[in-house]
Amino acid sequence: MCVGMSIFVLLIEYANMGYQKYLKQLWKKPKQNFGAEAWKNFLIKLRTEPALVRLEHPTRLDRAHALGFKAKQGFIVVRTRVPKSARKREHFHGGRKASKRGMFLKLRLSTQGIAEMRASRHYPNCEVLNSYWVARDGRHKWYEVILVDRDNPVIKADPKISWIANQRGRANRGLTAAGKKSRGL
Repeated sequence: MCVGMSIFVLLIEYANMGYQKYLKQLWKKPKQNFGAEAWKNFLIKLRTEPALVRLEHPTRLDRAHALGFKAKQGFIVVRTRVPKSARKREHFHGGRKASKRGMFLKLRLSTQGIAEMRASRHYPNCEVLNSYWVARDGRHKWYEVILVDRDNPVIKADPKISWIANQRGRANRGLTAAGKKSRGL
């Protein structure tokens, strides 16, 4: 009786869900939901790609739409790879106490903020709208950054996104969601 009731509750819960809610649930535990072998192959594919890749479609469509992506001219999605660990400083040789060497530097920005800055540097005519997590392994994290072409006439004509045409360097000034979080806002 209890098991049948829980299935009934789940059916009612899932009856009102669109495909983007299903995608959102799948990406909560990607290794489990997509299968360990498929996830492993996806990570291998990501490792073989260059650090910055322009994509035709977002990998996580639900997250991209939630952050303002539209499938029209002027919107670009770029997958960036960022090293996971803290930066390591080259150590000095001789004359100082080894414990004061301070090998690892703590980053002021999150890896997501760094990914956004790298994407904005690579595409100087575009402005970073937002970004989201895609994958991680032992060495790297991958984020997809949504960029908007400031000078595209379709973007300038759309009243919902035309405000970005007047922006310059949002990622570098910490005005994206990741930047605001690192600034403590």
